[in-house]
Amino acid sequence: MLENKNNELTSLEKLGEFGLITHLTKDFEITQTSTVTGIGDDAAVLDFNNKKTILSTDLLIEGVHFDLSYMPLKHLGYKSVVVNLSDVYAMNATATQITVSIAVSNRFPLEALEELYAGIAMACKTYGVDLIGGDTTSSKTGLMLSITALGEVDEEKITYRSGAKPNDLLVVSGDLGGAYMGLQVLEREKEVFKVNPNNQPDLEPYSYIVERQLKPEARKDIVNLLQQLEVQPTSMIDISDGLSSEILHLCKSSKVGCNLFENKIPLDPTVISSCEEFKVDSTMIALSGGEDYELLFTVDQSAFLKIKGNPSLSIIGHMTQESEGAHLVTRAETKIPLTAQGWNSFERK
Repeated sequence: MLENKNNELTSLEKLGEFGLITHLTKDFEITQTSTVTGIGDDAAVLDFNNKKTILSTDLLIEGVHFDLSYMPLKHLGYKSVVVNLSDVYAMNATATQITVSIAVSNRFPLEALEELYAGIAMACKTYGVDLIGGDTTSSKTGLMLSITALGEVDEEKITYRSGAKPNDLLVVSGDLGGAYMGLQVLEREKEVFKVNPNNQPDLEPYSYIVERQLKPEARKDIVNLLQQLEVQPTSMIDISDGLSSEILHLCKSSKVGCNLFENKIPLDPTVISSCEEFKVDSTMIALSGGEDYELLFTVDQSAFLKIKGNPSLSIIGHMTQESEGAHLVTRAETKIPLTAQGWNSFERK
């Protein structure tokens, strides 16, 4: 698709940088009261009144973080926003604005970038955030995306990684392992396609996990739910690199240990069946798979009755004294030290 030589496609050279920015952002509306000035001046102007400002940024590189052979550009635009908003929600904050910077090679026509920005626009609308700026430039190596997300929160509600205490409950939203198994399915079908380009993959049985990979959602709803339940987390992090890695981040920052119970880890039936098909252990996938973008947090035991039985939340363990270390308590009731085996972008292939 991207190599299409159709003369009707518009080269970016015709628009120039400022023309391209104007074209791609002309339909974005301002919805946040904190956005005083967005795109169109030397810099954006924001006014958060008495709130604290949250800021997070991510860089996504073609061939490292995404593969356009099975990642549609519209989905890429959506996902690139979501993964940044997830970091804001992990601070127990409300996401309000984003900036988007792209570096793009001449193999991408204007129409391809329109697809990318359609996904970005959909994410902005879904999560109620404003696009307020960014940059565009050329690339010799494909597509690169850098998105910065901003948010606001009352100072007393900010949730860091460092507030967990021994005996706090460890809680996770949603279910785990789906995004990684969705990636395995997509990678397998890509290899099949290479051998037989006429083969049409049947992804219907894997629709849930494929969507978890291509179009994840950030858990804004969990931040709202905790406010409704009047539960203030003591620490929080989003699950981008795998459950074990994130637990160890909380333990290190809070100077505590942890007991994680294997039989409490939430798994979707599609994850379990696909793990059986691929002959991999579902617990290992939940621990190390990553890209689930669920929220992992701790709460005081006094909050137990407020969150017990909530279909969006699972109590999966508790924090301990730092000297006890972080362990997985298996179904056989043996304790195995947790190790960080999440995704590493610098790992040699």
